[in-house]
Amino acid sequence: MGSAGGMESDLVASAGRPFAGVSAGPLHGVGPVRMASSAVKLAVGLAQALRLLGRFRPAVVFTTGGWASVPVSAAAWLRGVPVVAFVPDIEPGLTLKVIGRLARRVAATVADTAPYFAPGKVIATGYPLRPELCRATRAAAVEHFALDPERQTLLVFGGSRGAESINRAAAAVAGEWLADGVQVLHISGKLDWPAVQAVQTRLADPHYHAFPYLHGAAMGLAFAAADLAVARGGAGILGEFPYFGLPAVVVPYPHAWRYQKVNADWLASRGAAVYLDDAALGDGLLPAVRGLLGAPARLAEMRARSAALATRDGARNIACVVLEVAGA
Repeated sequence: MGSAGGMESDLVASAGRPFAGVSAGPLHGVGPVRMASSAVKLAVGLAQALRLLGRFRPAVVFTTGGWASVPVSAAAWLRGVPVVAFVPDIEPGLTLKVIGRLARRVAATVADTAPYFAPGKVIATGYPLRPELCRATRAAAVEHFALDPERQTLLVFGGSRGAESINRAAAAVAGEWLADGVQVLHISGKLDWPAVQAVQTRLADPHYHAFPYLHGAAMGLAFAAADLAVARGGAGILGEFPYFGLPAVVVPYPHAWRYQKVNADWLASRGAAVYLDDAALGDGLLPAVRGLLGAPARLAEMRARSAALATRDGARNIACVVLEVAGA
């Protein structure tokens, strides 16, 4: 179950699983008109979820948050079905904080999430990574992207939709990175692809590799190839960067409450990343990257510290929590 008309409907369908849409909407950080509309949608969603759960009769409900998870989790609680929630970021959003009160167990990427919930409820499982991503090797990445094995590789990305400020700052200094002898993997996201493609045409350099998006195994190869990454602070960096021992310059999205900042600070405080404010990208990106790629000893230390944070069985650990709560 998920948001009616949400992007998850296509994702679930592409995985060959049945999907049911549930009405929902935000109650936090919105005006009174939208709040009233959301309240009606949530009431309708609760009725839909009660009916669906009655028909499907699950042993357990597993949720990772989102508006639609509120009526589903409430319906599960009313029907006596145990709920397991997964918190990908270190700090849970309001929805997950609410669901955490109803959940039997809360799986979390790291133990630092525990203070946000009742004592004894959180289990640190690690972040779930796709198997095809985990199979990536540097040798395979060099072949796949036609990289120069003698050059340092910088990975720049901002998610499937992209990060305009990162793309703009990276495009402005890409020529200087190339002049330094660095090869660049730049994943623009779909929204900024025309602008980044124009930069690729202008540079006409075989060491600047630009893509609108990389799927599945190809993204794993990009992680495996990189000596340093520049990225936003979404929850994935807590699992993907440590798995590959990848040092990073993390630039949290400034309009995402504080979740990305907390993730970035967590990595930076452990010596695995450098924090860069979004407003400082224009002047700060080039020296930040040069300062790290030009200091091999520091980069190696960051790689070791990042790898030390890895939990390699996150998906299995979460599955074990779900099965335990289900009584299996």
